[in-house]
Amino acid sequence: MKLSCLQENLARGLGVVGRAVASRSTLPITQNVLLRTDQGMLMLSATNLEIAITTWIGAMIEEEGAITVPHRLLADWVNTRPSDRIDLDLQGPGDDGETGGGNVLHLSCGRAVTRINGADAADFPPVPQVDTGLATDIDPSVLRSGIGLVAFSAATDESRPVLTGVELKLQESDLVMAAADGFRLAVYKGELPQPVEQEIKVIVPARTMNEIQRLASEQSGPVKVTLSPERGQALFKLEHVEVVSQLLQGSFPNYDQLIPERFETRAVMELDDLKRATQSASVFARDGSNIVRLEMMPQEDAEGGQLKVSARSEEVGDSLDELDIDQMDGEDAKIAFNVRYLQDILNVLGRGKVAIEVTNSSSPGVFRPADSDRYVHVVMPMYVQW
Repeated sequence: MKLSCLQENLARGLGVVGRAVASRSTLPITQNVLLRTDQGMLMLSATNLEIAITTWIGAMIEEEGAITVPHRLLADWVNTRPSDRIDLDLQGPGDDGETGGGNVLHLSCGRAVTRINGADAADFPPVPQVDTGLATDIDPSVLRSGIGLVAFSAATDESRPVLTGVELKLQESDLVMAAADGFRLAVYKGELPQPVEQEIKVIVPARTMNEIQRLASEQSGPVKVTLSPERGQALFKLEHVEVVSQLLQGSFPNYDQLIPERFETRAVMELDDLKRATQSASVFARDGSNIVRLEMMPQEDAEGGQLKVSARSEEVGDSLDELDIDQMDGEDAKIAFNVRYLQDILNVLGRGKVAIEVTNSSSPGVFRPADSDRYVHVVMPMYVQW
């Protein structure tokens, strides 16, 4: 293998695949990156056996070939180089300049020269080919929004593996994503450009979904998705990047029954105001069992009301903020939440107004964007003495 490419392109490609490199593994070669010439471009692949990421960058190919080298070592060296041309030459362990059949990658950039010992490309785990299953296109903005609104709610505890993923359901023209960790539930509904022929449900690891969101940040064209439950794999095709992920096996909870069908109190208010009040309360909540209290009171002869956001710690002190409620339906209501869960949902909602629906202090609270019915977030309350 002998080729040349630009430093910024190689650095970007290594950054793209780097998130799939195994940090610790019983299979050391999964800490490597595969470099291979492919159709006039340089292909880079990495896998931790759960997710595989492949990208292509422009290169001037003189000789075809393939090699795997430690990703971190190569990336660290490339990132220290100036924006210039980098020459890659796969040679034998000697310095006689003979090429072919070697496992030492020679790199040069300007007057800097380095050699990295690699491993045979044949020893690298093959990247799965997902060529069967349900294929559809998803608008990248819909995909990014959905992942941002639900993936953070997935569990990090591996005791229930299905809860560490995001359920992806395609039904007619709807794309539904859901994630839950036992204390909160997030559900987002988006639209597909074209209806699908059959309903399909899979559970994709939340780590994979977060990578898709990151990689699709500058995507303009549709993301091509192929879901193959029979093979337990999902393929996401982006511009010059392909991601193949293992699916999580098991049944995702029936979350429809977890979303309260009715409420006793509904309050609509400015999201930024509630976000600031919650941030202030968090200073005291972190020393008081992470509890923040919300008290809603309607105004007489008016459609609005008042919200009190409070937190207290026996050792540190207490905090109280009073906010205006733009629109309130129902009676007085009190409910307490884990401040981290409350901050998480407020941070992903962005701007505008938020609607809070409460049944009683011991029932889940529901958060929605006031101007949309495409997203709902359910949070279990904290039990406190009022």
